Amino acid sequence: MTVRLKAAARTLLVAAVLLPAAAAPPPARWLHSLPLREQAAQLVFLPFYGEAPNSQSPEYGKYLGWVRELRIGGLVLVNRVEGGLVRHAQPHAMAVFLNRMQRVARIPLLVAGDFERGASMRVDCETRFPHNMAFAAAGDPALSRAAGAITARQARALGVHWVLAPVADVNNNPDNPIINIRSYGEDPAVVAAHVTAFLAGLRSDPRYPVITTVKHFPGHGDTATDSHLGLPVLAADRQRLERVELVPFRAAIRAGVDTIMTAHIALPALDASGIPATLSAAILTGLLRQELGFTGLIVSDALDMQGVTKHFSAGQAAVKALEAGADVLLMPADPEAAIQAVVEAVQQGRLSRRRLQESVARVLALKARLRLDRRRLVDVEAISEHLDAPEALRHAAQVAERAITLLKNEGGLLPLGGAAAFLVLPENRGSVQGRRFAQEVRQRAPQAVLAVLDPAAPETELEQAATRAAEAGAVVVAAFVSAAAYRGNVALAGGYPRLMEKLLAAGKPVALVALGSPYLLRSFPGVTAYLATYSTAPPSEAAAVRALFGEIAIQGRLPVTIPGLARRGEGIQVSR
Repeated sequence: MTVRLKAAARTLLVAAVLLPAAAAPPPARWLHSLPLREQAAQLVFLPFYGEAPNSQSPEYGKYLGWVRELRIGGLVLVNRVEGGLVRHAQPHAMAVFLNRMQRVARIPLLVAGDFERGASMRVDCETRFPHNMAFAAAGDPALSRAAGAITARQARALGVHWVLAPVADVNNNPDNPIINIRSYGEDPAVVAAHVTAFLAGLRSDPRYPVITTVKHFPGHGDTATDSHLGLPVLAADRQRLERVELVPFRAAIRAGVDTIMTAHIALPALDASGIPATLSAAILTGLLRQELGFTGLIVSDALDMQGVTKHFSAGQAAVKALEAGADVLLMPADPEAAIQAVVEAVQQGRLSRRRLQESVARVLALKARLRLDRRRLVDVEAISEHLDAPEALRHAAQVAERAITLLKNEGGLLPLGGAAAFLVLPENRGSVQGRRFAQEVRQRAPQAVLAVLDPAAPETELEQAATRAAEAGAVVVAAFVSAAAYRGNVALAGGYPRLMEKLLAAGKPVALVALGSPYLLRSFPGVTAYLATYSTAPPSEAAAVRALFGEIAIQGRLPVTIPGLARRGEGIQVSR
């Protein structure tokens, strides 16, 4: 696909330069018709929340200005975060909004979304896939391929053309606060197998064509800083990069991935200046283009992240990214400043007009390949048919169950053979985390002590919950720990660590269920039993309860190493 994309982009560029506008194919006519400022704007993709604001509201006016006046190239779906809680898009409202924007766009918009876990990553729907690490624990790349196929159908039904997934980072750093369970694990070959399987799934049905991506080049897995908060440094030499980080990216390029997203990380072994890879010509042009032979489109990670904004203005970052070899400027902090800086860079000769048009041609080639000039609107009535299809729901549940991994089980505590108390530890007050777990427990043990706690609750309240739970024969703690932007760590929230210490001090058996990061065991190695799900998704909650009560076999294998406690590939197998 990258070869076709390169050829298409070259054809568009030649047609735009050499042919009269009337004789050129539609995308080349687009390029012919664009003045310099609008060429720069075609490389800018800005965020939207999947809401349908009133057409008289300032919010709607902002989007209208971006699309009709600035004439940006596309939109990228993000979640709205309020009070620490993530709010997902409503699918039908999102489709209505996109149709409005597509109608006012002179050149069709390319719409992107980080659908790492299917549409549920950004959209409110019932099909909620577990995180990537769960797929690796389940041990079958065919499951990732099927998830890719479902994701493509969901994306196109919603009006999303560009799937910014899968994650190709090799997570070999237990302290990584932002990749973690988004990765398929620490084995480069396993990561590569699942990455290429997911890509194959995305491309498996020609009725639902999507643009494919891998991220975050050259590899964000061995870092301990969230690039939303600062600039991580990858302290790896070239030999290590070849053995680890680059393996999945090379595999994806061989598989024909369309686009590659950059990482806001410093890599001194390749660029001693210490600038983010997103802005480094040595990394994007020298390594990715010239050495790895990637001919597709390079998209920056979000340019409003502090890994970039702490060091460069919006205009500086935009120009340096294009100079480095990037094509798409994703979410610049100040889009108008970014566009103006690119225009001035071309006018002053710092950036050649041909270099700019190469990137514009790549963007237009993708729009042409998807035939957006003929089909840009969303069929609102068809959304429900694709978003929560029964086979998709079954697939999410299957992956969640096959991923469950038992890493410690002193005295055969699990499956539960007697009365137990259950404490559920969601990450935020008001979160939906733990609701499915609590419902499933109540169905099986209606008389059991069960409490869904609050990390911000007073210490006395948490102590009371611990005391009451310790009266049972055993205590099961379902703890949610996810990798999330701007958090900076993957530790238990609020007063939960003290709660765990009190439970362990009471001397009763404690089974810890890690709903999310499997590395949580490092904080509480004294637990009696340890069950890992690798995900905070509701199907993983349900699968954990089924495993606790012996209703399913436990067959998952650990895709990472938990230093000093468990090696990759371990997992106690329990028959049903």
